[in-house]
Amino acid sequence: MSGSSPSERLGLHRSLLTSQLLQASATVLAAAATLILGQIRDVTLFLTGAGIIFACAALVVLTAREALPSWLVLAAPVIDIVAIGVMRESAPVAGIGLLWAFPAMWLGSVYGIAGVVGVTAAASAIITYQAFDEAQRIAASTFVLPFTLAALATMAHFAARRTRAQRSLLEDQSAELRRSLERSRRQGDLVTEVLDAVDFGVIRITAEGEYAVSNEAHARLQASADPLAPSSAAFSADGITPLDPDETPLARARSGEVFEGELVWYGVPGEDRRALNVTARRLPSHDGFDSGSVVVSRDVTAEELALRAREDLVASVSHELRTPLTSIIGYLELALDDDGLAPATREQLEIAERNATRLRELVADILAMSAASRHGVGFALNPAVADVAEIVESAVTSAAPRAATHGIRIDATDVRACPAVVDAHRLRQVVDNLLSNAVKYNHRDGVVTVSVGREDDTVVISVADDGQGISANEQGRIFERFFRADEVRNSSVHGSGLGLAISRDIVRAHGGDISVRSKPGAGSVFTVRLPQKGGAAPWSSTR
Repeated sequence: MSGSSPSERLGLHRSLLTSQLLQASATVLAAAATLILGQIRDVTLFLTGAGIIFACAALVVLTAREALPSWLVLAAPVIDIVAIGVMRESAPVAGIGLLWAFPAMWLGSVYGIAGVVGVTAAASAIITYQAFDEAQRIAASTFVLPFTLAALATMAHFAARRTRAQRSLLEDQSAELRRSLERSRRQGDLVTEVLDAVDFGVIRITAEGEYAVSNEAHARLQASADPLAPSSAAFSADGITPLDPDETPLARARSGEVFEGELVWYGVPGEDRRALNVTARRLPSHDGFDSGSVVVSRDVTAEELALRAREDLVASVSHELRTPLTSIIGYLELALDDDGLAPATREQLEIAERNATRLRELVADILAMSAASRHGVGFALNPAVADVAEIVESAVTSAAPRAATHGIRIDATDVRACPAVVDAHRLRQVVDNLLSNAVKYNHRDGVVTVSVGREDDTVVISVADDGQGISANEQGRIFERFFRADEVRNSSVHGSGLGLAISRDIVRAHGGDISVRSKPGAGSVFTVRLPQKGGAAPWSSTR
C-alpha cells in the first residue's frame, strides 16, 4: 500500500468500502430473517458476530481514503470471516455461511490465488470444526459451501485481473495519446514558427471559403497592399486594367480556382503601390473531405519596377538608334548605286551596309519585344484568309540566296496549299526567323526541310535542319527572351536571343503554339501549329 499510487489507493478503498457495506446490509437482512424464524440458538453469540461485522464496516467508512492503513485491507475480510463463523455457530441451520461469499470475493480480487486458497482454507476449517458440534448436522452444504466459496473467489480473481489489464491498457493508451498530442503541439508550434519566419504570405482557405490560417508576412503584405479589403484597388499584371472584387486572386481562390504566379498590383497608379505574385493550390483531401486550399503571395514590387525600368531603357535606346541607322543604311545604299566605285571601296561599303542592316534588325527585334510587355503581348493582328503555302514559299525564296552562300540547300517540296485565317505579315516574320535560324546554325552542305500541311482543323508548319541541335537542358529555355545557348554564345554566330521569343508570341496571338524537337548533333525541328479558321483576333493577354 505504501508504494501504491493515489489512484490505486482510492480504488482499493472504494472497493473495500463497497464490500463492507454490502456485507453489512446482507447481515442485517440475515439477522432479521433468523430472528423472525426463531433459528437463533445463542442470541448473545449471534449479536456478537453481527456487531463485529458492523464495527468493521464502520471502521472502513470512517477511515479517510488517503490514510487507509495497509493492515485494514487484510484484517477487515479476515475479521468478517471469523464473525460469520461465530454467527453460524449461534444459528447452525440459518444458512449464515452464505455471507462468506463477500470476503471470499474481496480476497480473491485483491490477493489473487493466495486469497482464494486462504478464504477456502479458513471457511473449510470453520465448517469442519463446527461439523463435530452436536447441534450442527453434516449436510450437502458442508461440502458444497467451501467449493462454492473457492469458485466465487476464483471468478473474482480473474475478473479483477482482467479489469486491471484493461485499466493498464487504457493508461498506456492514454499516455501514448498525451505524447501524440504533445508531439502534435510541438509540430504545430514549429510550423507556425517557420511560417512566421518566411518573407512570403501564406493563408489557408477552408472548403467553405473561410480564412483559417495566415502568417505574419501575410499580415505585413496586408498592411502595405491590403488584398483582403474589398475597397483595395487591384489591377492586372499590366498595372492599368482594374480588377473586379471577384477577379482578385483571393476571391478566385475562395471560389475553388487554382492558378500559378498571378501578378496583381494593389494601389492606384501614381501612388505607393505593391505588386504581389500569388499562387493558389488545392490541399490534398483526407477521407473524401475537401481540405480547402492554400494561397501563397510574394512581394515582387522591386523586381517588377526594375524590369519595367529596363524595358523602358531598352525601348528608349532602340528608338534613338533606329532613326540614325535608317539614315546610315539609306546613304550606304545610295553610295553603292554609284557604278564608279573602286572594288575595294565597294567591298568596304557592302560590309558596312551588312553590319548596319544587322544592327537595324537587332533594334527592330528589341522594339518588338518592348512593344510586347513582359506580361502581355501587344501585337495587333490583321487576320485575313491567306494561303500559308504562299507565305512560306515567299520566305524560302528570300532565304535561298543566303543559304546558298553557306552551301545549304532548302527543300520545300513538301509545302502543300493550306488556306487559313492569319496575319500574313506576322506569320511571314515567324517563318523568316525559323528559316534564318535553320541556316545560321546549320553546317555547310546541310539541308533545311520545310513543310506545310493540315491535321484536322490545324495548319502545321515545320522547319527542320540537320545542324548541331539543342541540348535537352536548353530546349526548355529556347523561347525565353535574350536566351542563347552556351555553345552559340561562344561561337562566331551573332544573334540577340529575341527571334524565337517574338515568334512564339506571334503564334500564340493567332491562337496556336510553337514547339521544338531536337537532339545534339542531329539537328532540330521547329513545328508551328495554327488554327485554320483563326485564333484570337487583335490579341493581348497575360501569360
